[in-house]
This record gives sequence, structure tokens and C-alpha cells, in this order.
Amino acid sequence: MQAWQVHENGEPSEVMRLVEVEPPTPGDGQVRLRVRAANINFPDALLCRGQYQVRPPLPFTPGVEICGETEDGRRVIANPALPYGGFAEYALADARALLPAPEALDDAEAAALHIGYQTGWFGLHRRAHLEAGETLLVHAAAGGVGSAAVQLGKAAGAKVIGVVGGADKAAVARELGCDVVVDRRSEDVITAVKEATGGRGADLIYDPVGGEAYAQSAKLVAFEGRIVVVGFASGTIPSPALNHALVKNYSILGLHWGLYNTKNPKLVQRCHEELTELAARGAIKPLVSERVPLSEAAVAVQKVADGRSTGRIAVVMEEAA
Repeated sequence: MQAWQVHENGEPSEVMRLVEVEPPTPGDGQVRLRVRAANINFPDALLCRGQYQVRPPLPFTPGVEICGETEDGRRVIANPALPYGGFAEYALADARALLPAPEALDDAEAAALHIGYQTGWFGLHRRAHLEAGETLLVHAAAGGVGSAAVQLGKAAGAKVIGVVGGADKAAVARELGCDVVVDRRSEDVITAVKEATGGRGADLIYDPVGGEAYAQSAKLVAFEGRIVVVGFASGTIPSPALNHALVKNYSILGLHWGLYNTKNPKLVQRCHEELTELAARGAIKPLVSERVPLSEAAVAVQKVADGRSTGRIAVVMEEAA
């Protein structure tokens, strides 16, 4: 089979190599899946760089989210078991963690439903208890993680403010349903958000960026508001001033979604059922901006690593296409 492998750490476009290898053999509790589509996530770039919290042995195949097909023909969503990731014709996965792919979504959309939308659901509902009528601010609103949070926020009845970088991404954020869009490249984020909220700020801020975005969040969070820390795509991990949280009575909430797979897997299943229902009635639909063949996976991963993508880029196998 064909598979992309990383033999040394570095930038994805430099270290990912397309090779011919034998299909992987399942271990105890694992199944082999034919990959129909693989979604590209920022962690795939971190894996290539050796900067992710999980460091699979070299060589490994990246690709942490797929829509695959079981031997009996079922279409499923899975997080591949590294080192046999999803940027290959076949991948391995935990048999107990397979989830049915929603009928309302095609392969590329289904591949993009799991990590970003589960993270959004857990962040907005489990951790921050978003209520209808509240104001939600989403950093990097046109990206893969941000776009999911925007759709979930709108589905929950929130007023959504999307912060983006560039006119093209601003257009995407508006199409996603943001009530207010702020382009950080041409506008002052703090001034624009305060104007949009009458000086009150946002009840809930969803931050997958860190760095300067977090500094803005601390200035924009409303009284008794919540900041959900999802990741640090900027590459800078902020150091919050806890005295400031005390003065303004706001909460800083961390979210590492992957922990729920071992700490509370039943909640992951419940979340998937809710996401499937939302997809069935059209309330959410993963924004797949590009669909590329397996041969172009390395270039696409680099594009995500560089922050040049909007929504999701999916690697789609020719057979599935």
C-alpha cells in the first residue's frame, strides 16, 4: 500500500515521504480500516516536528482523524492508532472507539467531524456551559477548530463574534454565520469587540491560538465570563495573571479533549450522538475548503502548519472519491 512516513522530525513538506509498505497488522483490540478520507489537523504538523505531546516511534505515518471502512463495509470515524496514521491507504484503530459516520456527511466531511467538533462541544458545553443569548468570541474563527466552535455556538443560540486574520478569512467567517467579524490585520480587536458588545465584552471566549490572542481575551472577557484554552497555534504559551482573573471575576478553563477517551468514553459517545443529530438537521457541517489526493498530503499538511488554510483540508482516496 501507499503511505506517507516521517523518518526524521522537521517541517512536514521536508520530512514526509510517500512510500510503498505492507498494510499494517492489527494488534489486540485493533481493527484495520481502509481509509476513505483523512482530515488534516494542526497536531499532524506538530507530530512531524516532534513537538506534539505524543511522540510515536520513527518512522511513523501521521494522520489523526479519518473516515474509514471496516472489512464488513461499515463507514466509520476513527482516530488512527499511531504509528499507523491516516495518511495511507490503510490505518489501524481501536475497535472499541469506532463511531458510525453520519449519513448526512460525505467522507471528507465525516473525517473532519470528530476532533474539532468534539473539542468544540466539550469546550462550549461541558467546560463552559454556554447558554442561549450569551456572546461567544472565537479566535481563528475561519480555521478548522474555530469554524467548528462558530457553528456549535450558533446552534446553541449564542451571538458569535469571530476574530480572523485577513479579508479572505473574514469572508469565510461570515459564511459560517458569525454575527460580527473582526479582522485583526486591519482592525483593533479590543476596540472592535468592545464596540460590538457595548463595552461589556464576551461571556465566553474560545481560544485555540494563545499568545497575543489570549492577552486580548483577558481584556475582553465579561464579568463572570469564561476563557476556554484549547491550544497554542501561535506557538506562544501565555502566562495568565491570576490576580487579573480575581479582579474581573472570570474563569480560565483548560480543555484537553483527548483525555475524555480514557477518562469518560461514554461522554464521547454521547457527544457524537448529539453531533450526528445536529448534522442531520443541517445545524453543523464541517467546512472542507480543499480535497486533495493522497499524493498531495505533505503539501497540504504544510499549508495547515503555516496557517494558510481555511476550514479543513481533507485527503480523499481515489476509490472513495
